Amino acid sequence: MSFLATFIMKGRMQATLIASLLGLVSLFMHPLIKPLIIIVSFATIALVTLRKGALEGLYVLLYATGATAFVAALLVGEPSFALMMIVSCLTMWLPIWVCAVVLREGRYLSLTIEVAVLIGALGVVGFYSYATDPSRTWQAAFVPFLQMLPEDASPVEGMREWITVVSHYMTGILAASTLLIVLFGLFLGRWWQSVLYNPNGFRQEFLSLRTGSRLALGSIAIVIVALVTSGLLSEVAWNITILLFVLYLFIGTSVLHTLFSAMKQSKYVVPLLYVTLFLIPHAMLPVALVGLGDAWLNLRKIPSTPSR
Repeated sequence: MSFLATFIMKGRMQATLIASLLGLVSLFMHPLIKPLIIIVSFATIALVTLRKGALEGLYVLLYATGATAFVAALLVGEPSFALMMIVSCLTMWLPIWVCAVVLREGRYLSLTIEVAVLIGALGVVGFYSYATDPSRTWQAAFVPFLQMLPEDASPVEGMREWITVVSHYMTGILAASTLLIVLFGLFLGRWWQSVLYNPNGFRQEFLSLRTGSRLALGSIAIVIVALVTSGLLSEVAWNITILLFVLYLFIGTSVLHTLFSAMKQSKYVVPLLYVTLFLIPHAMLPVALVGLGDAWLNLRKIPSTPSR
């Protein structure tokens, strides 16, 4: 995909074309494919911001927003649709722009991920402050889906119970899903920058991901609050815990990748790590615990036998 990064860096109009085109295409794609398209559009904004600065990245973001809204309104045939698209595009692209600015100025990928998690946590708290009963709000959002199922279908009652349980954590799940898409877009943009201007730079950054013990202690405190309290406070804490899980999942993956790279069988073990995480979601928990424990253990310093 380096050819796409090269085209994006040719100028503002090229970057705007790619970002707006991907934004439009994502409107018509299958829900399973849509996140991949959005990640590439995020990477476009991120690459320009990381390489040319916050102002140039903002120009591309605003131009792409205007172009996407204009073309979408023409396709739909409703001028008022443009306003909705402007709000949608700004909501979609501003987080990746903020993360790219933080990474460009702060120069640490770990710090950027922490800031992204903090923004997500503030979003969770803000939503709980705004919504009277968040769980009922999410249950209402699932009503159209339930109406599509036959009334006499045996799984319907089980589905209703599942929705009732999950609705208490949907705010955190949605925030974590958005966080993952933003971070993957940022990683792709940083990788593009590395390929074009700093070979192996992104690899070194990713494999050095680490967080401090204070943040780890704070994370444990939030989990304890979620466990020992009840009601709204416990629910908010659990939803923030889901976001923290994403943070330590990335750090744990970085730690294990580094350790496995030093093994003789690294060319098999490292790919197996990512395949396992993709195919077996339950493996994510121990990996996240590795990331949490690394705050004190500094696991990369453990002596290992280098590959020969």
